[in-house]
Amino acid sequence: MRPLDHALECAARGWAVFPVGRDKRPRTPNGHKAASTEPDRIRAMAVQFGFVLVGIRTGEDSDLAVLDIDRQNNGGKWWAENRHRLPATRTHRTRSGGLHLFFRHRPGLRCNAQRIALGTDIRAEGGYIIYWPAGGFPVLTDAPLAEWPSWLTPPDKSPPAPSYELGGQRPAEHIEAQLRALVRKVALAPQGQRNGLLWWASRKASGMVAAGELSQPHAEAVLIEAARRAGLEERESARTIASGFKRGAA
Repeated sequence: MRPLDHALECAARGWAVFPVGRDKRPRTPNGHKAASTEPDRIRAMAVQFGFVLVGIRTGEDSDLAVLDIDRQNNGGKWWAENRHRLPATRTHRTRSGGLHLFFRHRPGLRCNAQRIALGTDIRAEGGYIIYWPAGGFPVLTDAPLAEWPSWLTPPDKSPPAPSYELGGQRPAEHIEAQLRALVRKVALAPQGQRNGLLWWASRKASGMVAAGELSQPHAEAVLIEAARRAGLEERESARTIASGFKRGAA
């Protein structure tokens, strides 16, 4: 199969793809943001840029998260110690001799390097992976995609909220200060982290709504404006905010 054939096969699975060079870098000017599941768009990218390898955008767009295990950077040790804890799921061999384990995307999961262990990275919202079967490397396990294991989720390192006496109401200035801080984080987020930070801010804002400190329409409007300043599209932002509020409520 040609790389284009692999790309179209991935798209049929619902994975958004884009052209990648031998150096694993995107060949499109806007990188992995060009990823698509539309066959006509994929064929057009093949004509304009050429598929040497196939990139898959991870995260919400593809409903895909990948555990990237690099055997050359101590990932093999982690794999030997933990493979029995992982569910059966689609697994690929990578060019460096490592592994890509494919899972269903978990809302809010973002790319993280070595937060689990050395040589073990997460490819999720804001990132992409190479579809190595298009480069001639084997599919080791063709099992259906498992849900992302909850024990693999890196801890939330956001600072704890100030504590108040049980039944006490936070001062209004503290509420406004927290809302401004959330907006600032989203509006100034670097490329690749904007959507993940918007989801995080939405989850935090949902707690403030649940506590009766904010109305949900007001919180959503403020977050939409912050996302607009960050350069995110309104439809994508609304979807991310709804996901964050849903997770926060849960």
